[in-house]
Amino acid sequence: MFFEPLLLGFPDYHLQGKNLARLLDIEYVEAELHQFPDGESKIRLPVDIPSTIVICRSLDSPNNKLIELIFTVKELRQKGCERIILVAPYLCYMRQDKAFEPGEVVSQRWVGKLLSSLVDEVITVDPHLHRVKKLEDIINVKRAVTLSAAPLIGNLISLQVSNPLIIGPDEESKQWIEQINELHDFDYIVGEKTRLGDKDVNVVLPPSEMEDRDVVLVDDMASTGKTLINTAQQLVETGVENLYCAITHPLFIGSAYEELLATGVKAVWSTDSVTHPSNCISLASILSEAINL
Repeated sequence: MFFEPLLLGFPDYHLQGKNLARLLDIEYVEAELHQFPDGESKIRLPVDIPSTIVICRSLDSPNNKLIELIFTVKELRQKGCERIILVAPYLCYMRQDKAFEPGEVVSQRWVGKLLSSLVDEVITVDPHLHRVKKLEDIINVKRAVTLSAAPLIGNLISLQVSNPLIIGPDEESKQWIEQINELHDFDYIVGEKTRLGDKDVNVVLPPSEMEDRDVVLVDDMASTGKTLINTAQQLVETGVENLYCAITHPLFIGSAYEELLATGVKAVWSTDSVTHPSNCISLASILSEAINL
């Protein structure tokens, strides 16, 4: 048994894993993945396993990744690994936190119990928590750490634009805007959103003077992008010329990213919680500070 910790990365998140390992000053080792024609995964792990391993992988597109995480952790335990820290900057299945219709499965609850049974610590960034406010109420492990990218996003906005007006498209985005304003005294407004379906939303913004302002839409994630797209279209129609978006989790399903840019948004700034062309904010610094080896 080797006693020096190592960071176990995965091919789809290798740059972020390597950056984190460098800041932690530990070895980076990458799992080898192969998918068979029938969809099953084959995983190859290091032969020599230390007592402490940091697994770094975001859990977007989660179904295969959860199966691979189960197999990986079980194998690591079999080989004697005593402490496993899961660093998942994007944490999946957090939005389904209640049964909205009879018979619906509350997936947040069961993913929380699954992770609780597998790892010793979980570190994530801006999880989409609504009715449940604390990550430790979902994931019962020795340490369940919630970090926020809001300070990093605020710093980037202050460097990129000179006269920002921050807009949150809905009440849920207000928490990130308020965190940004703890460090930066930006003007901001928050809209009111009505969700009509998975891909149909309506956003109403309060009146505000936007002439000659650099308007920045801020939210925790973009999946279908409909909330941001709807808001951006309204702003462009009212004459906003300098429009930007800053988000933590750039999921951007299908053509959502291209549709958002087509509204007239000049740039999208995102963290590297999910690998995407819009990534320009590294989370490695705050993640490394949260890991105690």
